[in-house]
Amino acid sequence: MHAHHHHDATDAAGRALGIGIVLNLAFVIVEAVAGVLGHSMALLADAAHNLGDVLGLVLAWGANRLTRRVASRQFSYGLGSSTLLAALINGVTLALVSLWILWEAGMRLADPPAVHGALVIGVALAGVVVNTATAWLLLSGQKHDLNLRGAFLHMAADAAVSVAVAISGLIVLLTGFALVDPLLSILVSLVILVPALGLVRRSLQLVMHGVPEEVDLDQVGRHLAAMPGVTDYHHLHVWALSTRQTALSVHLVMPEPPVEGDTFLRELQNDLRERFGIDHATVQIERGEFPCPIDG
Repeated sequence: MHAHHHHDATDAAGRALGIGIVLNLAFVIVEAVAGVLGHSMALLADAAHNLGDVLGLVLAWGANRLTRRVASRQFSYGLGSSTLLAALINGVTLALVSLWILWEAGMRLADPPAVHGALVIGVALAGVVVNTATAWLLLSGQKHDLNLRGAFLHMAADAAVSVAVAISGLIVLLTGFALVDPLLSILVSLVILVPALGLVRRSLQLVMHGVPEEVDLDQVGRHLAAMPGVTDYHHLHVWALSTRQTALSVHLVMPEPPVEGDTFLRELQNDLRERFGIDHATVQIERGEFPCPIDG
């Protein structure tokens, strides 16, 4: 019941990913056909790489759909944590792609390939348009949702690669300086690698039940301790249920339990949602007559 604003955001994200999948799949087909007709290995390789990124989008979309699945007996939290895994897998594949581009560029530095003609430039520019459009669709959601960030980075990376291909093709046509292609590729791979590693680090943190980066645990603790009637708290845990939902559990020591128990809890949960974006709080209230039986 409390999650309706999530469903709107989740649906919007699902739509953006769906449009992105259709756009990019169409582009991969066009690129592959152009590669076959124009005898361009570069285009076929790029089509293969773009197909990999479509799979990344499909992964993000699938995880996004799974968050809508209601909790079951096997998965009492539902399947939202699939978004954490999708973000992790997308981060890892992105890092691998950039290392692969580095390796390829290194090989081409030793042996620069022949000039690719205007066809390659044309298709690359079309790629810039498609990838930029998809990245733009995901732009607003990726700040708050690591799963979308993974998909967004894939698209931004593709746009960067396509821009580099178009520029290097143009420079080679104008000047005949063949080394510009591998040099630009090396630059692009480093541009991809840095955010990819950031994504891997953040999604690993969530997979390991770490505190999401946007939540300050100390602030949450201070807020709880300052609640009227609370003398102490322990077992404060904050973790991610999905890339959109954050959970908290805590034991509060209240020697005089609140008169309006449910009102107190409702206000606390509203506070946590408004201030910290935590929408799934479980609170245990103790009198403090005995030490808490749980360690840790």
